[in-house]
Amino acid sequence: MLIKESHADVQTKADGKESSMRIFVYHPTIPQYPNARFPSIVLFSEIYQVTGPVARFARQIAGQGYIVAAPSSYHDFTGPEALAYDVPGTDQGNEWKVKKTLQSYDEDGYKTVDYLLSLPTCTGLIGTTGMCLGGHLALRASLDPRIRACVAYFATDVHSRTLGPYDAANTSADSPADSAHTLDKLGEIRGEVAMIFGIKDTHVPDAGRDLIRAKLRAAGVVFSFHEFAWAQHAFIRDELSKGRYDPAITKVCFEVLQEMFGRILKTDLGPRDGRPETVEHVC
Repeated sequence: MLIKESHADVQTKADGKESSMRIFVYHPTIPQYPNARFPSIVLFSEIYQVTGPVARFARQIAGQGYIVAAPSSYHDFTGPEALAYDVPGTDQGNEWKVKKTLQSYDEDGYKTVDYLLSLPTCTGLIGTTGMCLGGHLALRASLDPRIRACVAYFATDVHSRTLGPYDAANTSADSPADSAHTLDKLGEIRGEVAMIFGIKDTHVPDAGRDLIRAKLRAAGVVFSFHEFAWAQHAFIRDELSKGRYDPAITKVCFEVLQEMFGRILKTDLGPRDGRPETVEHVC
């Protein structure tokens, strides 16, 4: 499917501060069908904003028949330009990641969904995906009931409650009082979630992944949980991955994404009735 690329600048206001957030848009097109409508995906980037690998990932998804909107997360501090995959770029991205507030992250997600729903070519069915920081933001964006499906790649800082300003990491299974952290709000998710991790990911260790899985189950979220034995952090980044890019596993994960988005977003399932499913115990 052909793709048309553009961008939209959307005004946001969080923490009493107004700023302009650039949303990079990847729109599928079908010749001679100018009124074709498509489901849409919010794609959250890693700490470097919308880089070459993120844009290529967006094009892959758009080519399957989805409008993809990739917001620039650090508009509170800088322009939409990508940070470099080097030490200064990494340090700057990590600094802004914890300086930006949860309120601002949430505003970004809501505004991006609002933008997609304003397009006459959008069917109104919305999913989300992302990697690293963006994997966390995709999961957090799913707290918005308008999000029907989420595929989160190696989501960082969920298990430790370290997204946005924080005093200290907290990996307790017990939710702190009045917590706004994603891990403690999973019960608000109404869509389906797929979590994807590499077992050799040093950013989200075994105990962290186990905690996320347990909290998803306790919250009653409809989810699948995929762990790949030899995959490290950032294994889908096809450029400057520091030797971690694994194209074979990346292909498998894209199949997971296609299955979920195709089943949930390309078919209007209507509301889930919530009745328990009876599964027959057979061999």
